[in-house]
Amino acid sequence: MEQKQGPRGVSTDARARSACLTSSVRHQSALNARLARFAQWRGYLVTTMSCAAVAVAVHSRWRLRAAVLRRLSAYGRRISVRFYSSGMTLDNINWATVDRIIRVDHAGEYGANRIYAGQMAVLGRTSVGPVIQKMWDQEKDHLKKFNELMVTFRVRPTVLMPFWNVVGFALGAGTALLGKEGAMACTVAVEESIAHHYNNQIRTLMEKEPEKYEELLQVIRKFRDEELEHHDIGLEHDAQLAPAYTVLKSLIQAGCSMAIYLSERF
Repeated sequence: MEQKQGPRGVSTDARARSACLTSSVRHQSALNARLARFAQWRGYLVTTMSCAAVAVAVHSRWRLRAAVLRRLSAYGRRISVRFYSSGMTLDNINWATVDRIIRVDHAGEYGANRIYAGQMAVLGRTSVGPVIQKMWDQEKDHLKKFNELMVTFRVRPTVLMPFWNVVGFALGAGTALLGKEGAMACTVAVEESIAHHYNNQIRTLMEKEPEKYEELLQVIRKFRDEELEHHDIGLEHDAQLAPAYTVLKSLIQAGCSMAIYLSERF
């Protein structure tokens, strides 16, 4: 079967295929151009959205910073008013004395909290559990107050805090394993040491200018009295019936004296 020839000797079918191919190439070129424009606009859109996100983040950060600064400023004004009213400010006190007192007292109250936590882990579900919990709740209040004083007077905590964390819990749990008498013997020994230590601090502040330290003196006196209450509660709950009570008490109090010495200086 013969193919029809065009005016220049090219078959009709070849001309049709050539025209179809040319149309496909043009269509593909147009599609590529659209895809290129889409990619360009997409990149522009992503860049714009990224810039907008960064701008929003920066704006939010500055708003948060401004809010924090306002709250800190207000907190600082409240502290100034509170301590100016009692004459106790950062400028007119013996910095070294207050720094040492607050740091060691904070460490002592932290250690006491860990001791009661250890006792509650062993005896929390026994008949003496509520008694230990009540004393622990008071120690939590003591620690909270000294946390506040550390911020107010810019006192750093002792570097031995991780050590007291472990040793305090171990002492509380270990003595509780001796029974309620052992736990109460520990309470008597520790609280007697803390009360004696607080009395020494009261004498130190009274020898200086007590009117300058009136608020700190009130805190220490209040906590000293509550520690003595814990001491008496321990005696009421058969602390002296603990195995080797005298030896156990002496060892614990020797450890307390060492802890006080180290926490004041480090």
